[in-house]
Amino acid sequence: MISEIIQPLFLLIIFIQLSITTSQNNDRVALLALKQTWKDTPLKWNDGSDPCGDWVGITCNNSRVTQIVLTSAGLTGGLPGDIGQLTELEYLDLSYNDLGGTLTTEITKLVKLTNLILIGCNLIGTIPSNIGNLASLTDLSLNNNRFTGTIPASVGKLNNLYWLDLSVNQLTGSLPVSPGLDMLTSAGHFHLGDNKLSGDIPPSLFNSDMKLIHLLLDNNHLTGKIPSTLGLVQSLDTIRLDRNSLSGDVPSNINNLTNVHEMYLSNNILTGLVPNLTGMEALYYLDLSNNTFAQSNVPLWFSTLPSLTTLKMQNTNLVGELPAALFSIPQLQNVDISNNLINGSLDISANPSKQLEHVNLQNNLITDFRQRSQYTTELILVNNPICAESGASNRFCVVPTDVTPTSYMSPRSNCKSSCGAHLIQSPNCRCAYPFTGHFFFKATAFSSVNNETIYDSLYDYLKSFFQADASFVDSLSLSNPTRDLNNYLVIKLEVFPNGKKSFDVNEIGSVSSALSQQTVKPNNDFNTYTFIAEIYILGPGVAKSNTGIIIGSIVGGCVLVVLLVIAGLYALRQKGRAERAVQQSQPFAHWDPAGGTGGVPQLKGARSFTFEELSKYTGKFSETSEIGAGGYGNVYKGSLPNGQLIAIKRARTGSTQGGLEFKTEIELLSRVHHKNVVGLIGFCFDQDEQMLVYEYIVNGTLKDILSGRSGIRLDWMRRLKIALGAARGLQYLHDLADPPIIHRDVKTNNILLDQRLVAKVADFGLSKPLSDDNMSHVTTQVKGTLGYMDPEYYMTQQVTEKSDVYSFGIVMLELITARNPIHKGRHIVREVKQVMNKNKELYNLHEVLDPTIGSGSQLKGLERFVDLSLKCVEERGNQRPSMSEVVKELEVIMTMVGLSPDNEPSPSTSATYEGAGKNNSDHPYSNETLFAYSGSFPHLKLDQK
Repeated sequence: MISEIIQPLFLLIIFIQLSITTSQNNDRVALLALKQTWKDTPLKWNDGSDPCGDWVGITCNNSRVTQIVLTSAGLTGGLPGDIGQLTELEYLDLSYNDLGGTLTTEITKLVKLTNLILIGCNLIGTIPSNIGNLASLTDLSLNNNRFTGTIPASVGKLNNLYWLDLSVNQLTGSLPVSPGLDMLTSAGHFHLGDNKLSGDIPPSLFNSDMKLIHLLLDNNHLTGKIPSTLGLVQSLDTIRLDRNSLSGDVPSNINNLTNVHEMYLSNNILTGLVPNLTGMEALYYLDLSNNTFAQSNVPLWFSTLPSLTTLKMQNTNLVGELPAALFSIPQLQNVDISNNLINGSLDISANPSKQLEHVNLQNNLITDFRQRSQYTTELILVNNPICAESGASNRFCVVPTDVTPTSYMSPRSNCKSSCGAHLIQSPNCRCAYPFTGHFFFKATAFSSVNNETIYDSLYDYLKSFFQADASFVDSLSLSNPTRDLNNYLVIKLEVFPNGKKSFDVNEIGSVSSALSQQTVKPNNDFNTYTFIAEIYILGPGVAKSNTGIIIGSIVGGCVLVVLLVIAGLYALRQKGRAERAVQQSQPFAHWDPAGGTGGVPQLKGARSFTFEELSKYTGKFSETSEIGAGGYGNVYKGSLPNGQLIAIKRARTGSTQGGLEFKTEIELLSRVHHKNVVGLIGFCFDQDEQMLVYEYIVNGTLKDILSGRSGIRLDWMRRLKIALGAARGLQYLHDLADPPIIHRDVKTNNILLDQRLVAKVADFGLSKPLSDDNMSHVTTQVKGTLGYMDPEYYMTQQVTEKSDVYSFGIVMLELITARNPIHKGRHIVREVKQVMNKNKELYNLHEVLDPTIGSGSQLKGLERFVDLSLKCVEERGNQRPSMSEVVKELEVIMTMVGLSPDNEPSPSTSATYEGAGKNNSDHPYSNETLFAYSGSFPHLKLDQK
């Protein structure tokens, strides 16, 4: 009887034991598959060690893998389906690795997963439609990848989800509801901005049971009305619906949201009266700018919001006098109500806020100004009647030049010694390789980038955080606060290792995972954030290779053989080092004129890189680092050890034409240093490779932006600045470069825009220097781009500076029309001339103007701009202006529209070009339309999780 009971129990125990052993083996097999797929896995990831005991980034429970945290580990190679075998996995964070590939559907088998964090992994394809199978998820962070397709409706099954971040992707389609996002009543965060989502915001998306804190839908293609159901979500803290195409009235119950601190509804096409926000006493940042509201009286609630720090209402059709009490709100810092119908008297005399820094009221109808005698706030009253009166203060009636962003750094160190190559001094004056990245604060309580006191408080918090949780951190610094195109506050972070020059992989993972997991929580002044960790290059002596360390018992003659092999390898290595030393000191010692590259280039300041260096900086020129391809070759994105982003233009092997372009660009760009010309960092002429290393220009080509592919919208003012910047770059090449340079391929594809939309002329593969013997023209085979090519050059084969002027005239017409030079078989010059009528408003060009440029009074100076562009495209070169004349006329036009042309230095008035822009982290351009990159970074989020 007893045996009959014991036998089944014994068999059951054996079965359970076998099942456990099988599961453990499955985990091991899965991890080995990951190791096989990923490149450069950490040390000890080898077949002979125990993954649960030795492998960096792996956490186990009862020999089952429960966590994988490998952030900023330099992994590449995709995410294999084998990961679906790790059925006990609860936590997966692979952020800041250039994995590439798609998100495997096998991941939906990990039903115990609570945190899926894959930030900035360069993933493509669609989000798995059955993502809802991961019912235990509390954090789903897939932001800053390249996902396409729609948001899966099955996301509504994630009942435990608190954090949803799909921002900065290329997602399309409508917001899914019933089933979908409306079912996530426990979620605190919907971060869905910077995508291509379209359609209406469904009213059923919101309900009174929601606990939503952040609603971020900014910079999409959403249309229709803002649903009144939004007013039901009482828990909301931050609302970002800006930069969409939302229309109709703002819901009247919007002021029910009394807990909202920040609300952005700007850059839509909202109508009706300006909304009544009475009672929103927690509100400290409000932006309703650039909508089509009906003419509304200045709201009474302006002066009843006690927490207000920033009020932005430009171009909202407001009428009447501003209440003096508005400027007495204690925390008020920034008021922008420009381009309205504000009239009467401006009174800032009654106890104005001590924090008030900036008041912009230009383009209004103000006739009087009352102030205190010691008024120091920046006030702009340009284009108000008061400025037309005699004796008006020039101080308030002139557009101030852009304030240079603060050179803030905390803490400030006074180190006397300097560091070697690539090493950076810590605040404690120790030389090391810091972990570097950038915070992107999406909704700050303050508006000024020069608020050093508040940055100091952030530094104090971060310092205490790392001191408490990371003994391997010596010190840190914060620096370079700026505002990007999305008005996000960007701050650079550097973290330095303790007692050594470099962090190891485990330490880097600890620091970066703390940021990806939102463990860092500064105060509410900074609110929600994202973070990008730059590629970390390990310092000397820090092992990272996944090559196994083979240990065995070698006896007898085997020992001798091994020693001889080692000695031989050492000799070869020393020989290689010697050869590389020669290569660095004499990079063109083996330059081959017979290869079609001509004589040895004459360089000025360009740095020589070895092939191994550039291979390392680009992940061995992996497909995931490739950002473009053209006739010359491929272009790759990389990062130098100091964190600077670079773009590497790699010629195809055996390309004679490429060799000539290679030499030309090195020779010309090594001599050129100008804010409006893309900078050459260096080159590689090693192992039969020809590579150029440029700045990485964040926002890509003007062509891509005008076509709408980048998602960046350019109004008339920005287009004027871009035109002036590009013109100054060409003027520099023609007048101040030594020798003068004819570009020969000016076009919108070859004008790049950095993160501040500063124009940079690029691609000098076809350029020609003017010799001392002939300073007027160069006789050469006709080359260029159809539509931009000077007809006189085409006929005579003599290229002159006026050939660039003709091409620039085409660029100017393209700037206002956003059409290709040849559109439906018709040239852009002919199209403009055929519809132009100088006796009508805007020369009757409405039908050919780009609809996104603006209209009517917003296009002041456009007629003069058109006149200039048509002068540039005269058929005969001697009838065209010079680039210096073009620059001067563009400066006059900018002054007409109220912009200061001195925001960008002019070659004729400044000698500060040498070294300009050397610290920018921008990218270059090759001879095709290579870049459609919109400046996005791997984003994280900050709040109470």
